[in-house]
Amino acid sequence: MFDLKRFLQTKGTSPFRELVGVTFTDADNGYSRCVLEVEGKLFTPGGFVHGGATFTMADSGMGIALWSTLDEGEMFLTIDSNIKYFKSVASGTLVCESRVIHRSKNFAIIESEITNDGHLIAKAMGTFSVSKGGKGVGSR
Repeated sequence: MFDLKRFLQTKGTSPFRELVGVTFTDADNGYSRCVLEVEGKLFTPGGFVHGGATFTMADSGMGIALWSTLDEGEMFLTIDSNIKYFKSVASGTLVCESRVIHRSKNFAIIESEITNDGHLIAKAMGTFSVSKGGKGVGSR
């Protein structure tokens, strides 16, 4: 049986996610949780975490949450994703929890909430197509 949690901890599985510093602490059954330690390499010139770093968390979280629901031979592709930012961040740890809120044979809707010290700082939502066959990103 495929061990998703072990896969996520293996270096080289997602070079961009690793470059940003996003790490997963949980992933199973349509849910994922990842964290990002706030550090200077993530800052805008204004001294806050860049929105792209926050969105990388949400995008990664949504993908892994959906990936955990795929059957052998299924794959997914992003149709649409968006994010709303509520608060800027300059320190601490970002936590992103993502959940599949709807999954059918052909598509899925996933939402992510990003918090910092228990405060909601951003919320993202994505729509994904799901299909049989294919190899590459989003395939199992």
